Amino acid sequence: MPLDQLTDEEIESEGKEMSFLDHLEELRWHIIRAVGSIFVFAIIAFVFIQDIFEKVVLAPSRADFWTYRMMCKLSDMTGYADLCVRKLDFTLQALGMADPFTMALTSSLIIGLCFAFPYAFWELWRFIKPGLKTVEKRAARGAVFYVSMLFLMGLFFGYYIVSPLAINFLANYQISPQIKNQFDVTSYVGVLVTLSLGCALMFQMPIVAYVLSKVGVLTPKFMRSYRRHAWIVILVVAGIITPSPDIYSQVLVALPLAGLYEVSILVSGSVERARLKEQRELEK
Repeated sequence: MPLDQLTDEEIESEGKEMSFLDHLEELRWHIIRAVGSIFVFAIIAFVFIQDIFEKVVLAPSRADFWTYRMMCKLSDMTGYADLCVRKLDFTLQALGMADPFTMALTSSLIIGLCFAFPYAFWELWRFIKPGLKTVEKRAARGAVFYVSMLFLMGLFFGYYIVSPLAINFLANYQISPQIKNQFDVTSYVGVLVTLSLGCALMFQMPIVAYVLSKVGVLTPKFMRSYRRHAWIVILVVAGIITPSPDIYSQVLVALPLAGLYEVSILVSGSVERARLKEQRELEK
């Protein structure tokens, strides 16, 4: 009987009889399905790559992008005129003959990864889950949902907040009026992808805190004692990924990261309370 059709108890008993090579074979098929889903979405994205490139990839390079319009509204509310982005003074160009085609392939694969991430993670989780104990399975309930939700939240945060702020600063920064900003499209896409996927990974902080707390490496007491240090690190990170010198841009990035740190403290505390409760029950 295929492993996917077995119950949890049957999977556990089946897993005991599976050899190391059987486990590798099972893992191989999970990876094939996960990678296959990425390629399916990548092919679909490649078919519509011109519309995607124009409406998604190049959107942060135009002053009518949603983030810039919201910044102008915030500028009107606060009276801080420099916050409003009215013009992005740069042009994009493809220097290599194969650059347009390379960018189309790269963008399609990245978009495929973003869309297929929930399913791909679910496939890997299906391989990991049978090896967990019953208590661990209950504790990890909803893992696919939370990991996928945080990934998408981080992706949108990077695309709509961090990337436009960085692109605005880099596009309008000049060391001399005689030097015009003309960027290679590969450089532009690299900045957009790095910041967007970087934020998607950073938003996994509560998940990392949960795992480290489960294995006893991290405690809420430790995280609270180093809260000030964490805030300093967050401000430094915000300053690095938002090179714009204005304080509003750094605050827009730092606040969500600080919020994730506080959520991670709550997650770690919840794990510790569950562990203490289990210990008291065992003692009784």
